[in-house]
Amino acid sequence: MIQDEIYKFLNLNYKNQVEGLKIDEVCFGSHLTAVRLTDGSYGVASTLSGKQRHCTKQNRDFGDFSPLNIRNQSVKSLFETKRLSNAIDTLRIAVLNAISSGIISSGRYKVIEDKDPIELIDLREAGTVTIVGAFHAYIEAVSAAGSRLYVLELNRDALNEECRKYYVPAEDYAKVIPESNVVIITGMTLVNNTIDGLLSVINPETKVIVTGPSSSIIPDILFENKVSIIGATRIEKPELLFRLVSEFGTGYHLFRYCARKICIINE
Repeated sequence: MIQDEIYKFLNLNYKNQVEGLKIDEVCFGSHLTAVRLTDGSYGVASTLSGKQRHCTKQNRDFGDFSPLNIRNQSVKSLFETKRLSNAIDTLRIAVLNAISSGIISSGRYKVIEDKDPIELIDLREAGTVTIVGAFHAYIEAVSAAGSRLYVLELNRDALNEECRKYYVPAEDYAKVIPESNVVIITGMTLVNNTIDGLLSVINPETKVIVTGPSSSIIPDILFENKVSIIGATRIEKPELLFRLVSEFGTGYHLFRYCARKICIINE
């Protein structure tokens, strides 16, 4: 999986920065999850949620990475645990983003500040565009430019009525992505581990954008897998982050109050 490859890359190339790191603080919100590591770095990811099911007594979870058992866990144990949960998947991406934050700011990559990745492409010449996720602002921009548009989404109800004419069930990704000139992918696919399948059917000449709060990640592995631009987040007021997340904050609240948009470019 892409998230495992990214962790391996960090361990191989930045071992001194990763080794010994622990989770210092975490906050799971309805929309976003925030984490602070023991080196003082912050990361955020979209919260992966699922249907709440009644848990039988024998399946109650009090182990590692369950409530009150997350702080002081090592980053190594987070990626080596065999336990499976939405919380762990979410936490892994938030932690990867925290580790990546300092590396991205080091000057190694081409970074454009205060731009949304969609501003870096000419939509009038985009041809066929596939958007993965209910990005209403992107849908409106692409449709206004007259491009042919598909919107892949797990939940049709996530789209407003006007946007539903572009809806394609998410499981049909292999039917529309290969014919697309531009593919815009939500960073949530990093959290739910669906990005691998999406990238596997993209043509090499397609311009690929991965964007959203979850995609603020060291770009090397994504660049190796056909991604052209990463729309990322730089946390600038970490003192507001945990409160924002706990108060039902979403991506647009993040950019309003405590973060800056940046784009990482594959040169």
